[in-house]
Amino acid sequence: MTGNSKIAIYGALAANLCIAVVKFIAASITGSSAMISEGIHSTVDSGNSLLLLLGIKRSKKPADNEHPFGHGKEIYFWSLIVAILVFSLGGGMSVYEGISHLQHPVEIGEPFWNYVVLFSSIAFEGSSLIYAVRQFNKSRGKLGFWEEVSMSKDPGLFAVIYEESAAIAGLLIALAGVFLGHYFNNPIYDAVASILIGLVLVIVAITMVRESKGLLVGESANSAIVKGIYTLVGSEPKVKALYFPLTMHLAPNEILLALDVEFQKDMTVDELFNTITDLEEKIKEKYPSVKKIYIEAKNFGGKNRPWMIDTED
Repeated sequence: MTGNSKIAIYGALAANLCIAVVKFIAASITGSSAMISEGIHSTVDSGNSLLLLLGIKRSKKPADNEHPFGHGKEIYFWSLIVAILVFSLGGGMSVYEGISHLQHPVEIGEPFWNYVVLFSSIAFEGSSLIYAVRQFNKSRGKLGFWEEVSMSKDPGLFAVIYEESAAIAGLLIALAGVFLGHYFNNPIYDAVASILIGLVLVIVAITMVRESKGLLVGESANSAIVKGIYTLVGSEPKVKALYFPLTMHLAPNEILLALDVEFQKDMTVDELFNTITDLEEKIKEKYPSVKKIYIEAKNFGGKNRPWMIDTED
């Protein structure tokens, strides 16, 4: 987990805490359903930021006998919890609030404070989103932005990007609901806006669940890294055949690599060891996130003698 993602989370946390308080104050004055939904949204986002920070802290615990590969996947577990909270508390409560106001419309009061809060929130949330995007762009590949986000292994960044994007969309919907409700003097628009905000949060939550699930069950490194490793090892003259590399993310910046390699038959044990050590150095130099490498050497010396060598150290 990089320091950049932690800073992005701290920025989102500070913005959401302040905005949540102001939104609830404005909602109590104006009676706006959309504003209540937005207050709930910001409160949930604040709690989510705390959970992500907890996940980052716990993921840094050192390896032990019960967790020999470390605790890196803790961050993926807590990002899944965040997604569930966005779905249930954020999306569910916003939809409920909107339906409740459809059944029992509440006359909207003076919308001035709603506008002040909404435009201020857009500025704060926009700043947080821009910062998160800038940090993400420092390490992204050449694919489209949203495609790269969906491939990201760092919940500290992709969760913030998803949540802040949903926040901006929700604020624009709330702004439209408040404006139309006041312009037509009809609170139905405000209630519908609340439902739409909830649906936006549900969509974002489902997306985050999918991302977290893939990482929790053992998602591979991205295809560029896997293909690059295959090409690098396959170009070694002493390698006769190479099976496709097996990779798995143990943490956002920690990859486990297993290689099944058939070496030339005329190699000595020392040559084999030196070749594997050289391959390890080349892989880690080109792909620093590959932390643990396990190589199984087959068909060595004309025999099917397996050599399992851990090149972690």
